[in-house]
Amino acid sequence: MLAVALGGVLRDLAPLPWAVLGGLVLVDLVLSVRYRNALSVDLPVEIFVGETAEMVLEIARAPAGLHGRLDWPEGLSGPAEIEFKPKRGGAAVANVPCRAVRRGVWAFSHLWLSWPSRLRLFELIPRLPMELSTRVVPNIRMVQSGQISTTVTSTLYGVKENRAIGEGSEFHQLRDFVAGMDVKTIDWKRSARKRSLVARELRAERNHHVIIALDNGYLMREEIAGLPKIDHATTAALAVAWAAAIGGDLVGYYSYDVRPRAFVPPKPGRNAFPRLRSWTADLSYVSRETNHTLALTELNARTPKRSLIIVFTDFVDTTSAELLIENVGLLAKRHVVLFVTIRDPGLEGLVETVPDDLDGVATLVAANQSISERRLVLERLTRLGVTVIDAKPAAVTARLISAYLEIKARDLI
Repeated sequence: MLAVALGGVLRDLAPLPWAVLGGLVLVDLVLSVRYRNALSVDLPVEIFVGETAEMVLEIARAPAGLHGRLDWPEGLSGPAEIEFKPKRGGAAVANVPCRAVRRGVWAFSHLWLSWPSRLRLFELIPRLPMELSTRVVPNIRMVQSGQISTTVTSTLYGVKENRAIGEGSEFHQLRDFVAGMDVKTIDWKRSARKRSLVARELRAERNHHVIIALDNGYLMREEIAGLPKIDHATTAALAVAWAAAIGGDLVGYYSYDVRPRAFVPPKPGRNAFPRLRSWTADLSYVSRETNHTLALTELNARTPKRSLIIVFTDFVDTTSAELLIENVGLLAKRHVVLFVTIRDPGLEGLVETVPDDLDGVATLVAANQSISERRLVLERLTRLGVTVIDAKPAAVTARLISAYLEIKARDLI
């Protein structure tokens, strides 16, 4: 503009810088567009919910300074920016952590790449198509590791034999009575026939019915430790189902929200476990309020035999839990009920934090009130004869299996 204003020779030379710049642009584009990016992706077919898998992205003939971005589906989360590292042969590779946060089948449609041109006049942002999907399934890591099998086998069969009085109800065998044995074990009729004292040996009864009841209402969608409560519940449910299979019991399952959804009667645990895993993988995330009266009444009607019923649910306060308490109490009159809730560590953290202002004081009071009401509800359930497990997500599985083993050892079913 200055050259045009001054006129003369400068006016004639004014287009020259623009011509040079145009030439540089053409050269830069020719040098940069020659990269034809061939993308290869490696990702596990299945990922356990709550765990992190590694996606490996490899670009053949990659330019320097290559970065990428992914449009993450709802069920997976990862870094917003992906940095590629150079590899031999002109390729580049990126190891991307993928955390599974929702069950379901999730697909990646495309990958955005970004790198500066050779002369750094442009930033090139091509989009590469990706035909990639993975399935996020309930977590059975403890089952695969053998930890549950070892615990249940050693507890029920390895450490001691379950045949003691008060710990068994099924007849095992007769043996000669010796000093030190409980006189209550003497079988007087057979002793009279044999003309010597004979004692009965009992062992723990097997083939009990274990029913897993999952509340899939909107309260179970609340996120705790990065996952919805329903996913923590399904992880614990699958673990205790496998423990019941090892313990020789029959496993059934039941789901409900605003009405009963699915019921499968108890079947041998090892055969029922694959179906239970498939069923929990297909459980949808719903936004409906739970009808405990209808659901638990239906469950009570469908289970005439005394069973161990494990109820995974949640509540907000004492008022909303009234119907829940009433119906769980009715269920406990016929069955052994394990009531499982998942405690929010963040709520307890609010109570332990010293407030800095009036807003913090209000938050502290509200958190204390919520914890107190929760404790009142659980105490009422305990007085009704219900075994209550209220644990943090990391501890709920271990607590549940321990409670199951204790019920088995005491022969409460």
